[in-house]
Amino acid sequence: MRETEKIAILYDASQAILFSVDLDEALRHFLTLIRDYFQLRSGTVWLYDPVRRDLYVRAHLENSASQVGRRNPLDRGLCGAAASLKRPVYAADVSQDSRVDKIQAEGSEVAVPLLVRDEVMGVLDLQSEKKDHFDGGMIDLLTLLATHASMAVENARVRSLQRRRSEQLEAINAVARQTTAVLELDELLAVVCNLLLEWFRADHVAVLLVEGDHLRIRAHQGRLTPRFTPGALLVPGSGLVARAMASGRSILENDVIHAEEYVPGFIETHSEICVPLVFFGEKLGALALDSAQAGAFDSDDQQPLESVADICAAAIHNANHFDRVKQLAYVDGLTGIHNRRFFEMRFVEELERAGRYQGHVSLIMADIDNFKRMNDEFGHLLGDEVLRAVSSILRQQLRKVDLVCRYGGDEFAIVAPETTGEHAVRVAEKLRRQIESHHFTGVPRPVTISCGVAVYPADGRSRDETVAAADRALYFAKQAGRNRVVSATLKRESSAGS
Repeated sequence: MRETEKIAILYDASQAILFSVDLDEALRHFLTLIRDYFQLRSGTVWLYDPVRRDLYVRAHLENSASQVGRRNPLDRGLCGAAASLKRPVYAADVSQDSRVDKIQAEGSEVAVPLLVRDEVMGVLDLQSEKKDHFDGGMIDLLTLLATHASMAVENARVRSLQRRRSEQLEAINAVARQTTAVLELDELLAVVCNLLLEWFRADHVAVLLVEGDHLRIRAHQGRLTPRFTPGALLVPGSGLVARAMASGRSILENDVIHAEEYVPGFIETHSEICVPLVFFGEKLGALALDSAQAGAFDSDDQQPLESVADICAAAIHNANHFDRVKQLAYVDGLTGIHNRRFFEMRFVEELERAGRYQGHVSLIMADIDNFKRMNDEFGHLLGDEVLRAVSSILRQQLRKVDLVCRYGGDEFAIVAPETTGEHAVRVAEKLRRQIESHHFTGVPRPVTISCGVAVYPADGRSRDETVAAADRALYFAKQAGRNRVVSATLKRESSAGS
């Protein structure tokens, strides 16, 4: 080959590969050019995967036996040898060379490493149907041409990194914009999951928050299959999340199957990155991003994710503060139970839920008997103590799903979801007996309550109708002598003597 032809080849290769935006297209063009100039049968470009430490096919000619994505360990074949030795490896007769994968029955093959600053970027693998097709001069020229492919791969990596950094900055800005406007915690966590799925290479995102000595999975979104139940608690000190929380730094595992102390959260996970949520030294929880791909994340993802986590931690802190303030607005300052404002909100919600699912809601209105006379006789301080004690007894005797509120003065409203009239009467009667049998310090006689019971939808088909029915039943209980339960549904009363 004349020197002018060599220069032409080098020039064409440079133009074809260095100035192309699409790496895959450039590599295919590069392989076609080499095949045509050197009259080869097939060619493949393998790239090095630093995470899995092997080679994978990135581009090949149509008649190549390789497929894009096919992998090759560094200890196998001519390509593995070229990458390991960092120099061209040649098999003059593939049928006689033990290093060659026997896909090709006869001919010759040369593998040329793609190097940038002595770092392996991949391997150029070329095959000919003729034995001993590649002479020393041809291999030298191919080695020189391989540097252009190496530079193209490196340029593509740099462009990809720059693009990723630009996207990550945009992601940080998007998270900052959208999370600062959300004060409801559940809504905020859903926004965080959506943004992380949109901007980072994850198949699933979970947010875990601290509750006492545990971490609870408060929100998760994505396409992977969970191994946990909604709202599950993590065993203290287990998993990558615990390592991230303990160190205060993000933890990245690109092969979780072989990771120490890994606790699988999703069936398909192969890669996971966990980032702690810390606000002014307080550990609030962690973000967990999972991928079904091995090697899905790299160290460049950690810093922007940590910036996102800082923004999320501040937003979660604000949401928690807002929730505490909101809860205070719904709590009675004297008794510590919910107030009438909270009752009005929750009772309507329970009525709507019962209406949707053809269910029942019972309402018990309870009133302390002769409370005004007790205040006049023993003073308001003792009256306040009685209100607190009655509130405590009511709360202790009810289910978690039930709601007890101070409705006003010495009157209480109890909401019992999915409870029919007969059962609600039994509940009210139990409460009446507990109050009657309790010894109230400083009060020389028994404290009793009267109760009126109404059921939605039997006694009312709206909030006002149901409350009015319970109030009427309570009025009848007072008129009948107090210390008794009257049901609007069953028209039945029970007294201390019954």
